[in-house]
Amino acid sequence: MVSKKTTVVNAEGFHMRPAGVFANTMSKFSSDVNLIVNGNTINGKSLMNIIAACIKCGTEVEVQCSGADENEALAKAVEMIDSGLGE
Repeated sequence: MVSKKTTVVNAEGFHMRPAGVFANTMSKFSSDVNLIVNGNTINGKSLMNIIAACIKCGTEVEVQCSGADENEALAKAVEMIDSGLGE
């Protein structure tokens, strides 16, 4: 398992569109992808779980990936969050 902490910079946080883009991108990896937010573990491949977490701008998120392509999944997840999820 690999993990890294980052902070959400998207002004709107993980609302519907960026959460969908994130979940769809993470679904392409075989590794498990989890987001640890305020002590809660969220499935990074589940749009509904991400939306339900109400992740706002400025929230610290720990991305955890475990599996065959965990390093690639972690790098992509952190890159997406750090870039503002395309917005």
